[in-house]
Amino acid sequence: MTIAVYGAGGIGCYIGGRLAAGGSEVVFIGRQRLADEVAEHGLHLTDYLGADLVVPAVRFETTPAAAGEADLVLVTVKSAGTATAADELATVLKPGATVVSFQNGIRNGEVLHERLPEQTVLTGMVPFNVLNRGGGAFHQGTQGKLDVQKHAALEPYAEAFTRAGLPLTQHDEILPVQWAKLLLNLNNPVNALSDLPLRDELAQRAYRRCLAAAQTETLTLLKAAGIKPAQVTGVPPQRLPGLLSLPDFIFKRLAGKMLAIDPLARTSMWEDLQAGRRTEIDYLNGEVVRLAESLGRSAPINAKLIELIRKAESGTSPAIPGPTLLKLITS
Repeated sequence: MTIAVYGAGGIGCYIGGRLAAGGSEVVFIGRQRLADEVAEHGLHLTDYLGADLVVPAVRFETTPAAAGEADLVLVTVKSAGTATAADELATVLKPGATVVSFQNGIRNGEVLHERLPEQTVLTGMVPFNVLNRGGGAFHQGTQGKLDVQKHAALEPYAEAFTRAGLPLTQHDEILPVQWAKLLLNLNNPVNALSDLPLRDELAQRAYRRCLAAAQTETLTLLKAAGIKPAQVTGVPPQRLPGLLSLPDFIFKRLAGKMLAIDPLARTSMWEDLQAGRRTEIDYLNGEVVRLAESLGRSAPINAKLIELIRKAESGTSPAIPGPTLLKLITS
């Protein structure tokens, strides 16, 4: 069985690389820049637990046609590119192929499903962060396993993911899991605006209070919409804002696992800003704003974070200290 990673960037190269290291036949499909990098260096995959894997020979293609031979396609493009990716895949995929969205946001699986009626389309979620260190090196800096919508079509591939060290956790209902992940991803703009590694940012109460404020606003809207996010960490979602708001010395003692993040860990939004790319803010905090609008309400804290990231995308926003950022989003 051939597995294709469509839109192979940080997440795609890491997941696909782990699968290849475990013995699966994987074809990566992405941009020429990364294809050249991987052709020169291969893949070097590490994680916070000490894994250190090298895949010297990697098949990396740059055209959609390479996905035509795949039985399983993992879509890892940025959310803004989902519709385009779906239209490209529709022209080449074999009927009955299984497609899994491993992307941020809430609605990517729906977009793929609408445009790929002859394939089995499932929604997945990647709960961990991957840092592109350059030279074909990708590092998983936080804990987590792969979550995916439960379906019999995944059974032939379950062993491959387990061999790769990325076992699939299948869920009857994926939407509560997606919202739980999005609650955690509300930290992406906070981290990007701090210009700090994740561990250093979360060690500062002011930044944690920014995240807590965004989460509290989101939890209120989810309750109004009748959506109960799943518990994907050791703490129920409703208790996260309170935990994050604790003084530093208490938080460090009670949330040691959260602070046990690898020193290298960064968010993808920080990487996008550093590279001068447009971020996925519309598919993270933007989902909260859209949920509020659907309820006839507003989400001023998440809206303000979107505004600040838009300024940062233009290259006009330096790193913002925690107390300043907290004042900006809550005043």
